[in-house]
Amino acid sequence: MLRRTKIVATLGPATDSDEALTRLIKAGVNTVRLNFSHGVPEDHQRRAQQVRRISAELGRAVALLGDLQGPKIRITKFSNGAVELAPGDTFILDAAHDANAGSQERVGLTYKDLPGDCGAGDMLLLDDGRVTMQVEKVEGSAIHCRIVIGGKLSNNKGINRQGGGLSAPALTEKDIADIKVAAGLELDYLAISFPRRAADVAQARQLLEQAGGNAGIVSKIERAEVVNDSAVLDEVIRASDAVMVARGDLGVEIGDAELVGIQKLIIEQARIYNRPVITATQMMESMITNSLPTRAEVFDVANAVLDGTDAVMLSAETATGDHPYSVVEAMNRICLGAEKQPAVQLSTHRMDWNFARIDEAIAMATMYAANHMEGVKAIVCLTESGSTPLWMSRINSALPIFALTRTEASQRKVALYRGVEALLFDPTVYKAGNDVNEAALQVLVKEGLLQKGDRVMMTKGDTMAVVGETNTMQILKAR
Repeated sequence: MLRRTKIVATLGPATDSDEALTRLIKAGVNTVRLNFSHGVPEDHQRRAQQVRRISAELGRAVALLGDLQGPKIRITKFSNGAVELAPGDTFILDAAHDANAGSQERVGLTYKDLPGDCGAGDMLLLDDGRVTMQVEKVEGSAIHCRIVIGGKLSNNKGINRQGGGLSAPALTEKDIADIKVAAGLELDYLAISFPRRAADVAQARQLLEQAGGNAGIVSKIERAEVVNDSAVLDEVIRASDAVMVARGDLGVEIGDAELVGIQKLIIEQARIYNRPVITATQMMESMITNSLPTRAEVFDVANAVLDGTDAVMLSAETATGDHPYSVVEAMNRICLGAEKQPAVQLSTHRMDWNFARIDEAIAMATMYAANHMEGVKAIVCLTESGSTPLWMSRINSALPIFALTRTEASQRKVALYRGVEALLFDPTVYKAGNDVNEAALQVLVKEGLLQKGDRVMMTKGDTMAVVGETNTMQILKAR
């Protein structure tokens, strides 16, 4: 049984050997993440080349996703490494303080404009909310606070403001430099952190194109002000090629109680606008050290699958964890189990919409017909850019979608789409349409994905190898 939900795994020290990466890909990884928050360009280049080489050796289409660090708003360092804060204590966050001289009373800030973003009554959450303080007043560079939730506070911990609203730009100087690195690596996707509006997405796309890159832009949804305004959320999704439910910072800003509903909303809206969506953060966190997931983690991954996510993502679990292959195997099992549920195999997506494009109408008609016709074993689409299988993947189905494309770039990009398996196939070498059909089905039979006699739905264009020309649906039998 082919797994429909895709798995994204973050690379790191635990996956750096050829043997480790080979095992990871064999375990079921579809996309690998290069985290630009850690390492230097040489590290990313080495890992990208390693993925390309090993995936080619294995005959697997594995997409490369680069993840920009974004504006990390943090405290600086304490002279003794950490302090212990108790509820009721006063504490000062000071943008002008020595970066290495934090004390029991005060610590510096990496983001010097934070005092201008804060006012009396604001709640600041440090270290993912483990320490919470309320602003009492702001004087110049100093934010005077009182501790609400105490605990240990150590060097370089992050700061969020409850409800969001910090003015830090989505793209920092480091991000702009890393975009050039990403273009040089010919990544398939590039994720931007903390976008506040569609203009941030457009800026990232422009910088990437100027650097010679053509990766799909993934917007990480992690600001409260984005999800609190439905119009802003829709604009960000539409401006992106894919989105990520980045539950870490988002959960801190909006509160854990709101996070589940917001995750479902983001996935629903992304599917409405035909955008792939990745669900991320702490999905299998206990498996950084443990050999089995908790029941809560099993439910978390399964619920994301039931919500319709295209992919589920692993971070430290594979980058630095003790069991990188086991966690992928466990996630694979959970996804397959969830995909057996009837609710995942039915869809009313876009049933009431009109279609402006012929290729989209063909894609939707094919999925409807395939889901309602007995005996169909698969959907096969010949595609140049990957748009047709993307539209198809928005429709829930128990049937596999095989995307046959002549370019490796499209093959890798499709690797993120739910329910789609991509293979290389060049229809331009055949003169007649029937020859193309026969050859395409023979490829799938040879790969063991179809059996002789299987009935399939096939889409293609009268004009081959031209983007947007899909205009035909046929019902065929593999021979």
